[in-house]
Amino acid sequence: MSAPAAQIGVTGLAVMGRNLARNLARHGYTVAVHNRSNSRTESLVAEHGHEGIFVPSASTEDFVASLERPRKIIVMVKAGAATDAVIEELVPLLDEGDIVIDAGNAHFPDTRRREAALKAKGLHFVGSGVSGGEEGALNGPSIMPGGSRESYEVLGPILEDISAKVDGVPCCTYVGPDGAGHFVKMVHNGIEYADMQLIAEAYDLLKQGLGASAAEIADIFRTWNEGDLESFLIEITAEVLSQVDAETGQAFVDVVLDQAEQKGTGRWTVQNALDLGVPITGIAEATFARALSGSVPQRAAARGTLPAHVAPLDVPDREAFIEDVRLALYASKVVAYSQGFDQIAAASAENGWDIDRGAMARIWRGGCIIRARFLNRITEAYERDADLPLLLADEYFTGAVGNGVPAWRRVVAHAALAGVPTPAFASSLAYYDAVRAERLPAALIQAQRDFFGAHTYRRTDREGTFHTEWSGDRAEHEA
Repeated sequence: MSAPAAQIGVTGLAVMGRNLARNLARHGYTVAVHNRSNSRTESLVAEHGHEGIFVPSASTEDFVASLERPRKIIVMVKAGAATDAVIEELVPLLDEGDIVIDAGNAHFPDTRRREAALKAKGLHFVGSGVSGGEEGALNGPSIMPGGSRESYEVLGPILEDISAKVDGVPCCTYVGPDGAGHFVKMVHNGIEYADMQLIAEAYDLLKQGLGASAAEIADIFRTWNEGDLESFLIEITAEVLSQVDAETGQAFVDVVLDQAEQKGTGRWTVQNALDLGVPITGIAEATFARALSGSVPQRAAARGTLPAHVAPLDVPDREAFIEDVRLALYASKVVAYSQGFDQIAAASAENGWDIDRGAMARIWRGGCIIRARFLNRITEAYERDADLPLLLADEYFTGAVGNGVPAWRRVVAHAALAGVPTPAFASSLAYYDAVRAERLPAALIQAQRDFFGAHTYRRTDREGTFHTEWSGDRAEHEA
């Protein structure tokens, strides 16, 4: 008997691709599977063939031939040249209307290029963010597909079926045309950078301020995870801090080298924000903090050399200090999300994507790395006002963050006096103060620009653009 026609295919069977294929099979889909090295295909079928119906192929030609039309092919290989190579191999074998889905961490300009190239050949290209790591891929990720609406009509029901569910609602929705899906995934990862840095700073403050052990701080994080801070990252932080190194008997976190690495999505987020002119200061500081942690020669030169002039981090009331750090962490996290959603809005407007920010918050509630309780509140905020100019200005967040501002200020001030670096906490507070300010010193900067470069300025008291003859009689005239 010939193998049944597969409803969807996965090529690239490293951990993420393997788990996505298993997820699809577990949901009753007949799944074509292929990998450049056929041993991975064979091992998937041998180890997990009981989970559903897999149609293995050793060659790309057989893989494509095993799929029903319109073909739906998920590509799960390394971003960049490897993805292009797979697409180039697939395209000659496909027919009009077939759909290629890149579910890796591609840079969205690459997705836009690929979508345009395949569209010219009558094919659909879907750049889809997939968040949740290995476990999410297997048990239900958050899925952020872009591309044509026509392709989502065919593909969407499958992706929604295998995605995470929160209150019965799939953590998957159509994001927007061409690169919109991968763009939103990029910003998701940028927020993740900020979230992780803020948690690390909270841990450092608790460690240095309380002299607490990793296990004691783990208990604090477990308590926090029962309230407004409930999230996947807070949950796993408690797990990591509880871990004991088997070889040394020390806390696991204390034997890990303090150099955080990155794959590039944080950098992409910051670079794009600079292009858009959107201040994502928390995300940027988190990205630079990782870079600084890996600046080994600079850190070695500074250690024991640069004067500190620090005061002790005096904590007279342990519980009050813990609560201050909790409030500062919550407020700073909201800033990071607010900035990320501003970036999504700006890119959506520039590229004509029409991204629904409330829907993005909704599909991030489950499956993904930044899933958190307060994403429900973000969804509600955008349901109240889809064009909300600033998440922090929503009535709920104005109150929730505002209540923590005194604690936030105390934490940042104490950290500065004690020489404890809190770049993400401090920059988030600075952003909060800047965005709420009645007037900023940017007026002086614009005046300076006019002085040395005749860049002009606008006035507060009348319309128009003006220039002062600084090197002459200093007369003002309309530019």
